[in-house]
Amino acid sequence: MSSSTLSESEQEHLLGKLDVFKVQGRDRRGRTLLLIIAKHFPARLVSYEVLKKYLEEKIYPKLGEKPFSVVYVHTDVQKSENFPGFSLIRSIYDAIPVNVKNNLESVYFLHPGLQARLFLATFGRLFFNGGLYSKLKYVSRLEFLWDHVRRLEIEMPEFVHEHDEELEYRPMMDYGLESDHPRVYAEPPLMDPVSVFSMRGVVRCLILYEIEVCVNRATSLAV
Repeated sequence: MSSSTLSESEQEHLLGKLDVFKVQGRDRRGRTLLLIIAKHFPARLVSYEVLKKYLEEKIYPKLGEKPFSVVYVHTDVQKSENFPGFSLIRSIYDAIPVNVKNNLESVYFLHPGLQARLFLATFGRLFFNGGLYSKLKYVSRLEFLWDHVRRLEIEMPEFVHEHDEELEYRPMMDYGLESDHPRVYAEPPLMDPVSVFSMRGVVRCLILYEIEVCVNRATSLAV
């Protein structure tokens, strides 16, 4: 089934029913939150035109004319099912009214995978303007998200909590180096030295990159 199978009104109804976008709660500074549950997004059933119209009519008006933040939940997103692609995301971003863009303060990216991190690290500044990229904040655990938003004012789906708990047992999933298929937790399987070295190398490079980004930001602020 594709977006051409459903009428525009059916697509709009589907977006509302699935609660993909919700204006709910506030961050620690009292700013309104736009919660985006990416796993719920029916990427193959909703067209760009319908999504754009839905945001303009149902979501942007609720944000008002005040500063706001976005909590983007990337948990369990699958490219073949609920990820619309960076091109569509870029198109939607370009279509956001100027006043809404100017009021956007922060984007908290919860549970980013290795692929998303590497893409944004490589093309983020080119794909999006510098203003948006500088507002992006990776959040690997819910406990760190609560440092930025008011926990009791936001409702997270149960699968987000379950994924967060699973990460405590399998931290390599943070970097996309381990499958997220369910498994029974027992003694970890033995790995050959080459595989272990390769995985450590990828993690080390990613950590070094993030340290470099932090240093560059600190330097720019100091200047």
